[in-house]
Amino acid sequence: MYIVLIFLIKIVFIILAVVHLYLRFKHKAGSKTDKLVLYWKEQVEFVFKALMSFLLIYIFNPRTNRLFMITYETKLLLFLFGFILIITANWSAFVDESDIFKDLQSSV
Repeated sequence: MYIVLIFLIKIVFIILAVVHLYLRFKHKAGSKTDKLVLYWKEQVEFVFKALMSFLLIYIFNPRTNRLFMITYETKLLLFLFGFILIITANWSAFVDESDIFKDLQSSV
């Protein structure tokens, strides 16, 4: 049931993301509808991340062995979770504050 709930939340997130892209394509970004879609998209994304984090804590608890619970669906969710974390990371803060990237930018 828990995995199904996570999949449903992910589907809602994808639908909201597509609606947001559609509104941007139709030059309605910033409209009241778009702001509402963005608000719910962020809320759903937070719930997804929280549920996935609880799943990780539950499965990989070092006191118990629950690796048998890793089914195809769980692997797929963990795979997608990795992509979501990479995509939604605050890359500008990392790149702007890193000395290595500052050195690379100045040398180029």
